[in-house]
Amino acid sequence: MEIIKNKRFDEERAIYGRRDIDVRSSSFDGPADGESAFKECSNVAVSDCYFNLRYPFWHDHVLTIRDSEMTDKCRAALWYSDHIDIRNTKMHGIKALRECSDVHISDCDIISPEFGWSVHNITMEKSKAESEYFMMRSSDIRFSDVSFTGKYSFQYIEDAIFENCELNTKDAFWHSKNVTARGCVINGEYLAWYSDGLTLIDCTISGTQPFCYCRNLRLVNCRLLNADLAFEKSTVDAEITTPVISIKNPRSGIIRVPFVSEIIMDDNEAEGKIEIIS
Repeated sequence: MEIIKNKRFDEERAIYGRRDIDVRSSSFDGPADGESAFKECSNVAVSDCYFNLRYPFWHDHVLTIRDSEMTDKCRAALWYSDHIDIRNTKMHGIKALRECSDVHISDCDIISPEFGWSVHNITMEKSKAESEYFMMRSSDIRFSDVSFTGKYSFQYIEDAIFENCELNTKDAFWHSKNVTARGCVINGEYLAWYSDGLTLIDCTISGTQPFCYCRNLRLVNCRLLNADLAFEKSTVDAEITTPVISIKNPRSGIIRVPFVSEIIMDDNEAEGKIEIIS
């Protein structure tokens, strides 16, 4: 591979269409204010680089990014690219990842509204993220040891697994399909409305009005905190280990709970069962 080291680039399409390059300790910043530095490249390695300009990685194939920084001015950093490996990197521009596939992210710091839309086959581990509409319409997702803060996350996602994650979020998992979370802490209001095939195992969940209008919902050995008006119009099989404030009109299935302060069954179509267990 050709090595490019200790350079500064600010022109438009500075490294356009290049192949087999290793860019080290360089910056993409300057008065020319050029965009799309690495557009249409393949087999690219980037390390210890600074990105302060827009759209650096579009339509790239086989890309490795290490120990680098993308500022808040580095908007829409990775679009329409595939086979991406990002490690120990700050991703602080809006819409940092979109319409990409085969992505691995590890030990990264993400502050990026609208991050990860329509991404297929993504693994994220040991990372921290802050976003709105995070990972919307993405599929084949594997997250482990991820800490997330933001609203409207994981909407319309499909085929996802979350392990040992902490999610502080509102309106998460709306319209999601085939999602499993294990050993996670999930804090947020209106969790998982309209989801289909959501399974939570050994999780702690808190927030008002969770799990409404769900289909094929399953909770196994989960703690449910501050939950009121839960499970409305849902088909559910739930094993809850903590008291619940109120349960309202589950459509079908069974909810096992040690105590519930109020059970509301005023819908003729609500046939779900609530079993009080010691």
